[in-house]
Amino acid sequence: MLTDITLGQYFPAKSLMHRADPRLKLCLTVFVIVLIFASANFFALALGVGYIFLGIALSRTPVKLYLKSLKPILFIVVFTAVLNIFYGAGEPLWQWGFLKITRTGLLNSAMVSIRIVTLILASSVLTFTTSPTQLTDAIERLLKPLGKLRVPVHEFAMMMTIALRFVPLLLEETDKIMSAQKARGADMESGGLIQRVKALIPVLIPLFISAFRRAFDLATAMESRCYHGGEGRTKMKQLRFGGEDWLILGSAVLALGAFIALNTLLPPSIVR
Repeated sequence: MLTDITLGQYFPAKSLMHRADPRLKLCLTVFVIVLIFASANFFALALGVGYIFLGIALSRTPVKLYLKSLKPILFIVVFTAVLNIFYGAGEPLWQWGFLKITRTGLLNSAMVSIRIVTLILASSVLTFTTSPTQLTDAIERLLKPLGKLRVPVHEFAMMMTIALRFVPLLLEETDKIMSAQKARGADMESGGLIQRVKALIPVLIPLFISAFRRAFDLATAMESRCYHGGEGRTKMKQLRFGGEDWLILGSAVLALGAFIALNTLLPPSIVR
């Protein structure tokens, strides 16, 4: 289960999405997420989903990695969908006691489920096609205006990137520790909830020790390379917009225009 979490992983490849400016990819991720959650009908939602699928196709990343990123949230999607089925006004299609299924509830369930899935897919496109270094540069450049307000932009960007990069490392370390404990006879899958929680204590203690050790080693490595924050630092690779970036930006503008038209001209799919 832990190995199915792909958050923070980077998949190197030669594709249009990999070559795109990281600032553009970060802004497009936020842009698509806003489209998904602002859609009032399924036609506008389909436009946002199609834009995400286009990014997946252009990333040349194996589809199994995207499916793998969806596996950990499958329970959340199903649980949320079931709850929304019973939430909605209108004539009930089926009713048993206080539980009732309506057409609005079914539409709510479908739209919420699609939104959650596409949210994860959009984030996966960003992390699969953007290295941690590029992501740090993108966040720093986008937040650069806040530097005039004495906000430590570089340190903030570095902190976010390191935290994102530590996710797969800690998951891998957790999987190794659990395998080692099971090899020593530890039982972590049987018993009630309280027993399972107690069985995780031998995993959490070495995990915390390993995490602090990794953090100390990282801090030592940064100090040995004379890292003192972002003041006076220069970039080996400058971020510049190319022809492909302007093409992607133009497609986003067209998608925004089509989304506004679909969202305003067509009736909403959900009436509460």
